[in-house]
Amino acid sequence: MAKPSIPKGTRDFSPEEMAKRNYIFNTIREVYELYGFRQIETPALETLQTLMGKYGEEGDKLLFKVLNSGDYMAKLTDEELQGRNSLKLASKLSEKGLRYDLTVPFARYVVMHREELQMPFKRYQIQPVWRADRPQKGRYREFYQCDADVVGSDSLLNEVELVQIIDTVFTKLGVRVQVKINNRKILTGIAETIGEADKITDITVAIDKIDKIGIDNVNEELRADGIAEEAIQKLQPILALSGSNDDKLNTIAKVLETSETGLKGVEETRFILDTLKGLPISNEVQLDLTLARGLNYYTGAIFEVKALDTPMGSITGGGRYDNLTGIFGMPGLSGVGISFGADRIYDVLNALDLYPKEATTGTQLLFINFGEKEAAYCMEGAAKCRQAGIRTEIFPDSAKMKKQMSYANTKQIPFVALAGENEINEGKVTLKDMTTGEQQLLTIDEVISKITAL
Repeated sequence: MAKPSIPKGTRDFSPEEMAKRNYIFNTIREVYELYGFRQIETPALETLQTLMGKYGEEGDKLLFKVLNSGDYMAKLTDEELQGRNSLKLASKLSEKGLRYDLTVPFARYVVMHREELQMPFKRYQIQPVWRADRPQKGRYREFYQCDADVVGSDSLLNEVELVQIIDTVFTKLGVRVQVKINNRKILTGIAETIGEADKITDITVAIDKIDKIGIDNVNEELRADGIAEEAIQKLQPILALSGSNDDKLNTIAKVLETSETGLKGVEETRFILDTLKGLPISNEVQLDLTLARGLNYYTGAIFEVKALDTPMGSITGGGRYDNLTGIFGMPGLSGVGISFGADRIYDVLNALDLYPKEATTGTQLLFINFGEKEAAYCMEGAAKCRQAGIRTEIFPDSAKMKKQMSYANTKQIPFVALAGENEINEGKVTLKDMTTGEQQLLTIDEVISKITAL
């Protein structure tokens, strides 16, 4: 019989890995709730009517489609089968698909529940998504997204708070980051100023790669996209801007003085950065005029976060969008959101060894099983320890002492309690510290005090 396996691009997680992942999820969840965001969940399955056409042609190809229940071939004619038109066949074989991201399901949720929602609506969502992408290092077919969005408000205070959330999460995790900020209106203004307004998408897609492929390759890509040489040369000093955030804003404001849209972007960015100056932010917030973000639905501020102490791609991103729900026939609802990349944050914390011991510790106390009478005595003590919040196990079998101690060592359980005839007669247990080897004869109350004091 062949060994069992899992689909490519998916992973099993061990108890140790899950402890680390839950530490990340719980940290993000706590910070979201600290800022007034409330959790929702949407189904893993959405109708293909909801999903198709929302991610572009390439995105549609990456959707996992689910076969209809029952006789899914029943509606197909012989002619259709022989025609082998995969798109036409898929539309009849499948009505549902696994969600590709959390944004489109959120938009669908807002439209369906609009009358129940208090605006502005602040939601967060931590759930897996699926993409039929080619698996490679750091890219999976099943992975988690940790999104937060505010919809129904145009206020830039939302952007300010999202930067604070980013800063708070990474400060709690102990990761030094740089928060990069830009504005799509500034990018639109740049395209107008260099005389290539109709090429805004090509320009932003190209310059978004500047960190990965360098300025020379970006220029080559711009030429390949039909951008005039004169426009490319006008772009160079803008891409090379340096200095403080204020210096960059003042310079770009002069460059964009003939672009109403560009100046609006400068004004919005200045408000966000000036407001942040008066707040206790631990990490650097940098204006980066080459930051473009690949998704074209962003219309205002855009964010991207990089870890400073280990090489990694973007670990958080987001931005302002003006028409989240327009794809479902409810136009005009503005929103702004961010998404933490849990899998990349996991890799960063592993690389920097930043998991606190208590976050990954499992069982704290193991009662050794010497037999039926002793186990019954230990069960009472274990129940009391659990009531005190101590994670406690009793070894289920009266196996050899060596096997039980090996179990404790393998699971890195810091304390072991032994209760033989002498301990039972005294109403106590012998508590062994597995790190130091020290042993003490203690009552259960004393055991609880000792462990909870650590």
